[in-house]
Amino acid sequence: MSMGKPLPHDSAPMHVTGAARYIDDIPVPADCLHLAFGLSHVARGVISSMDLTAVRTAPGVVRVITAADLPGVNDISSAAHDEPLLAPGEVHYHGQPIFLVVATSHRLAREAAAKAEVVIDPKPAILTIDDAVAVRSYFEGGPLTWKRGDVDPAMAKADTIIEGKIEIGGQEHFYLEGQISLASPQDNGDMVLATSTQHPTEIQHKVAEALGTPFHAVRVETRRMGGGFGGKESQGNALAIACAVAAHLTGKPCKMRYDRDDDMIITGKRHDFRIAYKAGVDAKGKLVAVEFDQYVRCGWSQDLSLPVADRAMLHADNAYFIPNIRITSHRMKTNTCSATAFRGFGGPQGMVGIERVMDHMAHRLGMDPLEFRQANFYKKSKPQETPYGQPVKGFILPDLVRQLADTANYKTRRDAIRTWNEKSPILKKGIALTPVKFGISFTLTHLNQAGALVNVYADGSVTINHGGTEMGQGLFQKVAQVAAGEFGIDMGRVRITATDTGKVPNTSATAASSGSDLNGMAVKNAVDQIKDRIARFLAVDGVKPKDVLFADGKVTAGNTVLSFEEAAKMAHENRISLSATGFYATPDISWDRTIGKGHPFYYFAHGAAITEVVIDTLTGENKILRVDILHDVGQSLNPAVDVGQIEGGFVQGAGWLTTEELVWDDKGVLRTHAPSTYKIPACSDRPDVFNVALWNGENHVPTIYRSKAVGEPPLMLGISALMALSDAVGACGEAYPNLSAPATPERVYMAAKKVGAKR
Repeated sequence: MSMGKPLPHDSAPMHVTGAARYIDDIPVPADCLHLAFGLSHVARGVISSMDLTAVRTAPGVVRVITAADLPGVNDISSAAHDEPLLAPGEVHYHGQPIFLVVATSHRLAREAAAKAEVVIDPKPAILTIDDAVAVRSYFEGGPLTWKRGDVDPAMAKADTIIEGKIEIGGQEHFYLEGQISLASPQDNGDMVLATSTQHPTEIQHKVAEALGTPFHAVRVETRRMGGGFGGKESQGNALAIACAVAAHLTGKPCKMRYDRDDDMIITGKRHDFRIAYKAGVDAKGKLVAVEFDQYVRCGWSQDLSLPVADRAMLHADNAYFIPNIRITSHRMKTNTCSATAFRGFGGPQGMVGIERVMDHMAHRLGMDPLEFRQANFYKKSKPQETPYGQPVKGFILPDLVRQLADTANYKTRRDAIRTWNEKSPILKKGIALTPVKFGISFTLTHLNQAGALVNVYADGSVTINHGGTEMGQGLFQKVAQVAAGEFGIDMGRVRITATDTGKVPNTSATAASSGSDLNGMAVKNAVDQIKDRIARFLAVDGVKPKDVLFADGKVTAGNTVLSFEEAAKMAHENRISLSATGFYATPDISWDRTIGKGHPFYYFAHGAAITEVVIDTLTGENKILRVDILHDVGQSLNPAVDVGQIEGGFVQGAGWLTTEELVWDDKGVLRTHAPSTYKIPACSDRPDVFNVALWNGENHVPTIYRSKAVGEPPLMLGISALMALSDAVGACGEAYPNLSAPATPERVYMAAKKVGAKR
């Protein structure tokens, strides 16, 4: 049985040997053309003139395309139809594509694009949250508020009240494989695309719209991505559409990839937030009221900002019961790149807000922050409702956190750190334990569905295809394990095939941590159909179909024992269909975002992390010394893959909150657009002690083998790093540190100085 085994990633040998084929490795015809965008050099303005003569006459240039040349709809947006492929007259951020160069090589296309003479009359740019608030530059016309209870009178009766705000920076996806697409024209005006995307169906729809063709005329294939993290959910649309349009106009294959600088300048990031808060507790240290104002810098177009901001509101409670709460979300429109999906999809920002409240209040009360958190957890025995009305069922954090604190010696280490800090004037240590309760499902309900195609061949070999995409997270291996386990065969008999809109239509993005939940169940549904057909065929002489057993490479029907290969061959020769399409739709979910009420999540995934850090108060330099994680993945489909996701998620989350700083200047130009100026965590930044364990349990709802999602929740374990740094800074004096994110050495130094560090 393959399920639950720690099998290696299906492409691991190819990854480490360099044999794994990505889109840039696909051989292209000799006449393949290459594309590059000409970009806006101002953040906001009106194009008054555009002389492209030098571009058109540059070496290798075949064609130059402007908005006026597009054959169909000029739009690359996910839904709002507010994001043109090429600016038709006005530009809205520095780096916005204005025209498209089609040339005989990648380099010649880029060199030609730089020769354009474009005059843009600048207009006042709205760059920051403060700029947007000042002129009320909102999406949806203004803020959105969700509430429960009556905050103001509850706050007035509170025994202790705190107020504050935290700035939370954005984050660059920094996938190893950049954005890339390849389009090949076919008969009848059809188009086939190989593209690095988490959402092949959206690419299909947007390309069809741009070409004015039905969806069936466009086929999109994705075998693997070199990372996605949400950055390839909608951001690949521009390249795919550009390639398809150019291929349509020239009749030749067209390929486009961004250089790293262009990728970082053009594409969206994680939304940066400002969260203002006010919270009150009673004499027993129980939260009685919390008020949040979440300011979200969305960028120039809507993209996925509304659901991202919604999810930040949905996770403003994290693991804590708050009887009276008011959350106001300000979705600010600015002249910066359009912020987009990023692992956690707003949930991490909302969670940082409440964890900051818990940390700040514990400091005010003089309590151990862990004890204060534990005192305010949702109840385990009697489900309490979230602010949006969903009962918190299957809540295991009280036990999980207690176990982690015990096994990692939290209390002993906290006491030792206090003693260390009393004797160490320069180096200060900090420690923090933060929990995670993350909702699993798309908040747009209709996206919670998946299809699959399973084929059994007459020799007993199997191919599976589904709508999920593989971006390194191990989804394909997990789903293949489902198929192998259900058929009772070894993994060598199962071939995983590229995601293909021509095989499984109308798919959702591989996002919202739903890949295994949705596609695993869809594949199981297809496998069950085939098994049922074989069982009915073999069920003779009093054997019932339900008693036919598929296990250990054999099919057993009463006294008849066949190899799986023999059973498949016999079924085929007796005209039994060995192909099936499977389908799954997540049950028991509903959501009304206008009032903020419903059951948007099928279940919650849980986890907790303890992070220990040390800071140098003279320089702000800091280091993560040790991390202990206990994470809930239900009944694991593949422990090796899950542990890898947890480790990577923590490091990415900690990087977001500590080292990864995006800087725009006062002209709206991104200054951190390369690894030389934007610091993601390196191998040397990992903690010397990094302990990861899986919580031994199973999902309380019937997911695939009672497993739980593991894609996004671990990222929020990285919040413990920020809180540990805050704890270390707090050891420098009496005041609360008010440490914002990312907690770069500069911010750590200034915060330590402000709370009274001795020099």
